[in-house]
Amino acid sequence: MKMKIGELAKLAGCPVVTIRFYEKEGLLARPERSEGNYRLYGEADLERLRFVMHCRRHGMKLAEIRELLAFRDHPTSDCAWVHRLVDEHIANVEAQIAALEHLKAELTALRTASAHGPGCGGGCGILASLSAADACPYCEDLRCRAGAHQNSGQSAPQAPAPLAKARAFK
Repeated sequence: MKMKIGELAKLAGCPVVTIRFYEKEGLLARPERSEGNYRLYGEADLERLRFVMHCRRHGMKLAEIRELLAFRDHPTSDCAWVHRLVDEHIANVEAQIAALEHLKAELTALRTASAHGPGCGGGCGILASLSAADACPYCEDLRCRAGAHQNSGQSAPQAPAPLAKARAFK
């Protein structure tokens, strides 16, 4: 069964532009063309696209997916590196969870420390705290310089790379 790019996108649940991008990146093979120059795909293309999308949902980078596809297309007897790759992703997720839990605690402390409730007018404690850059535990060095951690004895955890970039609010 041959299908056009729109049909493939619908079956895979992704935008057409994603399919074109994956083709450009070499994750999907260049499809054959119809007489009208439409891309034509088969069941194998759909299965490969779903594999790529599943990898992306699990946070894998394009280079990692290329390696997995190459291994899948030409397997060797040892797949220990695949286990290491997944273990690295698990560790990254655990670090992100820890960083998000820390962020939640900081936000909760910020909310709790505000002396005023809703309708406080111009003297909002949350706004004052957010204006104090020296009290921000998520500055570029990711160290808690003031606030709840100094009082509690806790230290701010190191954020994984994706979250560290998101925290550079300055």
